[in-house]
Amino acid sequence: MKRLLLGITLFTSVFTVNAQNDLDVLLTAGVEDAQRFATDYLAPGTSGLMHSMNANWFNSAKVKPLGGFEISLVANAALVSDEDKVFNMDTSEYNNVSFVQGPSQQNVASVLGENDPTIFVEVEYDDPIFGSQTVELELPQGIGDASANLVPSAFLQAAVGLGSGVELKARYFPKLETDDVELGMYGAGIQLEFTEWLPADKLWPVSLSALVAYNHLNGSYDITESSGIEGENQRLENNTDTWLFQLIVSTKLPVVNLYGGLGYLTGNSESDLLGSYRVTDGFLTSETIVDPFSVSHDVSALRGTVGAKLKLGFFRLNAEYHLSEFNAFSVGVNFGFR
Repeated sequence: MKRLLLGITLFTSVFTVNAQNDLDVLLTAGVEDAQRFATDYLAPGTSGLMHSMNANWFNSAKVKPLGGFEISLVANAALVSDEDKVFNMDTSEYNNVSFVQGPSQQNVASVLGENDPTIFVEVEYDDPIFGSQTVELELPQGIGDASANLVPSAFLQAAVGLGSGVELKARYFPKLETDDVELGMYGAGIQLEFTEWLPADKLWPVSLSALVAYNHLNGSYDITESSGIEGENQRLENNTDTWLFQLIVSTKLPVVNLYGGLGYLTGNSESDLLGSYRVTDGFLTSETIVDPFSVSHDVSALRGTVGAKLKLGFFRLNAEYHLSEFNAFSVGVNFGFR
């Protein structure tokens, strides 16, 4: 369960509990090699997360009137393709790492995948007595089949109409704290309805609006107890920020409505390996590495949205699908007034 939680929140890297010895060896190979691997390993997962956490910001182009509000429970999931489960690792770009078998370029598991069969690499290091030495290690696995090919996210969301075609939105994921993991997510947005500002707006068969929304996710995974390396305050921290710019169109029927639009998603996710790590270099010497590295991944993608909404008094239900670099789907259970 811990491995799945870490995969879902993506506050894991090559240094999961099941790969704790790999952390030691990769840092022995050099911070540069460990950072290079972590960057490629995490990228598909952080990209999928940024697409997932930006679904279901809206369920209509029609904004709420002054005093109108809606409370929603939103569940999202980005779909993981086979291409997202691997990345091409070229050991000629590494300083001290090579594959035990096969060519210097091979597809290996990302944080969303799984190596089947396992893949081994050799790491070279300098021993003060015996000179250049090598050690063999297994490359880390990702969450693989445990993810059911999804990167999920969920929010509590609220929207309120301010009048004059303006609606404010906010979303929140209650802070999750366990012995090892802390996770929190929140966001805010504003939706402006163009048709509200046009003459005879009630005669228009559709509503047109625009949305700007911001999402933030932060999390921390304490690896001090699970790490195979001596040290203090060892942890992996993640901060993810995204912006969504969306044009929206929807029908204006009393019960069932269709909506859709075209949007642009941009964001950055940064993961920091922090704390002190006393890495053995051969049998006699060791080196303390403090805050070894940070890895960053950016997303910039267009997306198209199609969805449907059912309205029955105070109760509303919507479902939508997004086409982008990571396709995503979402459902929302909504309770509203006006």
